[in-house]
Amino acid sequence: MKSIEWLGNSLRILDQSKLPVETVYRNALSYKEVAEAIEHMEVRGAPAIGAAVAYGYALGAIEYQGDREGLPSFMEEVQDRLEATRPTAVNLFWALRRMEDRLRECWEVEDLDEVRRILIEEANRIAEDDCKMNRLIGQHGNEIVPEKANILTHCNAGALATVEYGTALGVIRKAHEAGKNIHVYADETRPLLQGARLTALELMKDKIPVTLIADNMAGYLMQQGKVDLVIVGADRIAANGDTANKIGTYSVAVLAHAHGIPFYVAAPTSTIDLKVATGQEIPIEVRPDKEMRECFGLQVAPSEVNVYNPAFDVTPAKYITGIITEKGIVAPPYSVNLLKLMVRS
Repeated sequence: MKSIEWLGNSLRILDQSKLPVETVYRNALSYKEVAEAIEHMEVRGAPAIGAAVAYGYALGAIEYQGDREGLPSFMEEVQDRLEATRPTAVNLFWALRRMEDRLRECWEVEDLDEVRRILIEEANRIAEDDCKMNRLIGQHGNEIVPEKANILTHCNAGALATVEYGTALGVIRKAHEAGKNIHVYADETRPLLQGARLTALELMKDKIPVTLIADNMAGYLMQQGKVDLVIVGADRIAANGDTANKIGTYSVAVLAHAHGIPFYVAAPTSTIDLKVATGQEIPIEVRPDKEMRECFGLQVAPSEVNVYNPAFDVTPAKYITGIITEKGIVAPPYSVNLLKLMVRS
């Protein structure tokens, strides 16, 4: 299953909100449809969102029907709409900057169809780069996976969260392909159950042994010596290594630290935001109350109860053993080594 696929003049989006019960696709013909799909969690995961908004930007150029002089103003509207979808995932802004830069580079091109072709080409390149980066993350991450290991992961950082292969699950996939004897514990990931619905589904399809657990079981498993390693994805990594990921990740990191278990983050360098000094500066998206009061249409809480529903939390760098990127594994001190990595990139 591909999270997104470009079909020439539209973006085919797998509606992940309906998995694993139904496999439904949206054929997005406009940038507004792409924005809606991101907001409704039909496409999710920082790398997948980055590729999706790149294609959304290209769709905006395809939609535009005015003269050449009016295009920049229209594309600003397109960019503003796409930027407003999910504030935490920095890949979204990284991809849009690339698209905006590409538009500026071809500003002298008079033929609007040629401009559109160039933008589609850039969006394709962003998607292709993501595929390559994930494969490299898998290769580097395989180095830290023992020949036999029980691995805990939180949320979904697999093929469905990227263009293909995955970040945290990319490491797990590579270890499995290498013949290592691995078993995965997948946290269910409340409130939208991405671990239960998506991670478990992906691993089962790849015939990688997986056991689903409730979020509040992780500490008990660690206490029982049943977890050797934790690998998670990321939505934004600050310059000092603080990492924003799906809500509940911080709790897992603290538990891993208390039990002496290595805790790794797997993410492409496009997720590293050197403009953000620490995790305190990372904007945290707060999702609708309904996601907590209901579970797939079934009411599970009083309709008037107060709800606080942050989609992400921030894991301090001190709890992170290493950050696995396509350029290699970064070790502490992150404030020094992340900068070196990005300058080298």
